Amino acid sequence: MKIDVNTLKKIAHLARLEFDEQGAEKMTQDMTQILDWVEKLNEVDTTDVAPITTMSSEENVLREDVVGSHLSHERGLKNAPQRDSDYFRVPKVLE
Repeated sequence: MKIDVNTLKKIAHLARLEFDEQGAEKMTQDMTQILDWVEKLNEVDTTDVAPITTMSSEENVLREDVVGSHLSHERGLKNAPQRDSDYFRVPKVLE
């Protein structure tokens, strides 16, 4: 597939890109090469190839959800630099 200048301008507009004349010519050539490479992939026989669902062969190791002991409210706030009754006091972030 050949990318022409008008197609490149449309793509550049959608992607919010700007090219000078030299950059547009180079980008047109590069995009044409990329599309030619993708078209070559269509020639590969993938009949017996299973689709890839992940790029990693690792599996998540999940643990059982078990309720355990938790800090009491008072103990959780014990070392807080500043507190306001039941909450941590932090510097104001929003005006």
